[in-house]
Parts: sequence; C-alpha cells; structure tokens
Amino acid sequence: MKSSERAPILRLDNVTRIFEGGSGVAALRGVSAELIQGERVAIMGPSGSGKSTLLNLICGLDEPTSGSVYFDGADLAKLDDDKRTKLRRQKIGMIFQTFNLLPTLTSVENVALPLRLNGTSSRAASDKAVAMLERVDLKDRFHHRPDEMSGGERQRVAIARALIFDPLLLLADEPTGNLDSHTGEDVLQLLDDLHAEFNTTIVLVTHNEHAAEYCSRHISLLDGEIVSDEPFFRGSVNPKK
Repeated sequence: MKSSERAPILRLDNVTRIFEGGSGVAALRGVSAELIQGERVAIMGPSGSGKSTLLNLICGLDEPTSGSVYFDGADLAKLDDDKRTKLRRQKIGMIFQTFNLLPTLTSVENVALPLRLNGTSSRAASDKAVAMLERVDLKDRFHHRPDEMSGGERQRVAIARALIFDPLLLLADEPTGNLDSHTGEDVLQLLDDLHAEFNTTIVLVTHNEHAAEYCSRHISLLDGEIVSDEPFFRGSVNPKK
C-alpha cells in the first residue's frame, strides 16, 4: 500500500471480487492501494486482469465480495444506491473509450447535463458548459451533435463533461482506444494540461504504455492481483517529442 502524510482520497483495503456461477471467478484477489489527491495513476494489465472490475468498484457501480473501498472518507459499500449515484454525479468524472455522449444533445447540452442533474439552472449550466468547451478548444462546436464531430472532438466533449463539476477523481477508461495515434496524443496532452490546471486525481486504465507515460505512478494487475506498484518518472522521456 502506498503511504503518505496526507490522507488518501481513495483507499482499497484487501478488496476481493468473486463473480458467482459455476466454481466462481475471482476477478480481484486481495487488492490494496491508496491514492493521494492530485496523483495520476495508470492501471495496466492484460485483458482479464481485473482492470474493469477495479474501475467499477472505485466508482461504486459494483461492491466488493470482501474488503472495503473508501472514497473521500466514505465506505462505498455502506452507501445506498441513491447516495452512490449522488457521489458519482458530484465527485467522480468519467471518460470512456466509446465517449458515451447522448446522440440527440448538442455539445453544450451534453457537457451541461451533469450540472442539470445536480439541480443547476439551465442558464448557469450552459454558461459553464460553454466555458469548458472553450477550454478544450471546441468553441466552434457548441451546437454540434456527436455524429457531426470527429472522434477526437467527441472525446474532448466527453472530457469537458467529466470535468464540468470539478470532480475530486477522474476515471479514464482507455480514453484513446478509439482514436488514431495523432488524435490520441492530442487527448493525452489535453488531460495533462487539465491536470496541471485542476489538480484532479486521475486514474487512467489503459493497455497503451505510451498513454501510461503521462502518469506518475503505474499499477499493474495480473489475474486479479497487483503485481507491481511503482512511481514513474518521465525524466527525459517526453511523450510530445
């Protein structure tokens, strides 16, 4: 477990997740880790290593079979569904490989949606959405719908939506998986810039070692167990060069 003088924003204590059926499949086996506010952590490992299961536990979409997941001081398993949904809406931003934008909504409407769900007025939510879209260089795409934009533009909309409510934690699940290498590089650089600006804790799930270079800590999973948890220093390795 990673130690620090500061209290962790996220802590996993000996987490196990077994999916019932037949003999039962152990997706996670005694996983323990801590994340400190502002860290950028890459979760890596082959398919079936437990990455997606871990992500679902971190955001409260699933519960551990044993062990505990604490986020911002709360034991997620002790919160009911409504409280976990509220926590995700207010404190956890999520970026997906497939963007997950609503096809009938414009960019502004997609980005404003989390604020509207939290009770923010339409005008205030739209104003903040416009500012976030400008921040991710999409000032000419305010009124475009997802099918009118490129993959890179859609991912930028998704990033703006994930950050619209200043989340404590940003979960990015293979955010460059559906993008070409050049566009993926732009998205990674944007996340790097936004991290420097907002100091949001970022958990990046990826198969891509180059994408992981943007993170300062690498956690590798294999067969549901953490096999390495090491700091990563770019040093002279600059992904933009």
